Amino acid sequence: MGLPSLWCSEDAYRRSFARSALRFLGFIFWGTAVAHVYGGVSVILMFKNYRYLFQEAYLSLPGWLALVTALTLLPTGVLAVSISVKSSRNQQGTFMCLLLLLLCLEMSSVALARSYCVRTASQLESAISYLVHQHNWTCSQDPGSSAVDVIQRKLHCCGVHNYTDWLKASSLHHPTCVPESCCKEKHSLCRGDLGHVEQLSEEGCLKKLEDQLCFSMLYIFWSCIVLSILELLAAVSNCILMRRQPFCELCILDSYVFSQDYRY
Repeated sequence: MGLPSLWCSEDAYRRSFARSALRFLGFIFWGTAVAHVYGGVSVILMFKNYRYLFQEAYLSLPGWLALVTALTLLPTGVLAVSISVKSSRNQQGTFMCLLLLLLCLEMSSVALARSYCVRTASQLESAISYLVHQHNWTCSQDPGSSAVDVIQRKLHCCGVHNYTDWLKASSLHHPTCVPESCCKEKHSLCRGDLGHVEQLSEEGCLKKLEDQLCFSMLYIFWSCIVLSILELLAAVSNCILMRRQPFCELCILDSYVFSQDYRY
């Protein structure tokens, strides 16, 4: 086999592999769009539910960027599958522009998610401590409906680090109870009595909030990192298909033709 035929065969193999990769990545893009919707909605809802702890509205920006990324991934996946079936210069150019846009969105999300995870975690302790010290509770049957009560019921926690934070925040010299929202759900008769500490939630709210916050942010962080790698693979595959094939167009000039010429 002549050199032109060998080049033609290798190029055809690369193009076939690139088409298969694009088809596979197109379906992966649709799947990652769903994952980004989940991550974006979870971040937005978290900052909305705990807005009394996070005053800055822009903290939910990584969540909105994740939703924009998910919407952009849908046409990107369609183009990837379409190009794998039949290449078109217009489609390939649009596909590269969408990949560039996605890369910008993801790098912005990665930077914001990482910085917000560190920044907001340092603000949580002072915010929760402030709510605990501002909470005026009494040892009564009132279940409480303040912000800190809502947090303690939702996260099944008590105080900043544990229930002793309520003892330090109490205006009484020897408090005999903590807010009823510290009670575990399985103890329906619990009224926050310190004589039954086993009925109270052991873990503080700070750690649970930090875990929830960092999980949401790191979810967006790593999903964007993985998606960026997949996009680079898609860009390389698309570039392979965009290359011209000068030797394949002249495959008729193979070794057999040359050998026929040499006979004369």
